Amino acid sequence: MPAKERSDNYTIIILAAGRSARLGRPKQLLSYQGKNLLQHTIDAAHESQAGPVIVVLGSDMDAIAERLDPIHIAIVKNPNWEIGMATSVACGINTMNNLYPDTEAVIMMVCDQPFVNAKLLKDLIDKQKESGSSIVASSYENVQGTPALFLKKHFDELSALNGDTGARSLIKKYAESIEVIPFDLGSIDIDTIDDYRNLVK
Repeated sequence: MPAKERSDNYTIIILAAGRSARLGRPKQLLSYQGKNLLQHTIDAAHESQAGPVIVVLGSDMDAIAERLDPIHIAIVKNPNWEIGMATSVACGINTMNNLYPDTEAVIMMVCDQPFVNAKLLKDLIDKQKESGSSIVASSYENVQGTPALFLKKHFDELSALNGDTGARSLIKKYAESIEVIPFDLGSIDIDTIDDYRNLVK
């Protein structure tokens, strides 16, 4: 049998550059369990101990950055955030290549999935090591999406994405060969004030 692809050098990229137009204020700063949503995501990334963490900001960058614990994260601004999420993916990958060139696999996260935790991120890594698959995504409501892990062979494709679908378009492209882990609460994200009210009830 051929050796399975595997990686031990990971970087986590958190995409948090959007404007939150439907919400009317930065979703990144909504309070949840005593901290803002973005910090909650950052803390889950740190607790996984997977590797360094890059946070991609754009809209309201200064206001958001000053509300984050800056220790052990690299904050980068995506100047093209208004064009779509794919530009944030590319910004994160380019930053990763510059700061952490030995990275063999990246985990992509977003800031508005409040039920992401360290165990889920570790499960992505374990599934990749077990299966050898070059992409491992989270599965919820018949969707495969973030958090998702991509091996180095996909870095060029990630940095070349365009539009507003982000890394999900790559997950769809390789849908027949990827692995998934269940994340039933992954469908809960915060796009509107009603979403937030339901979360904090």
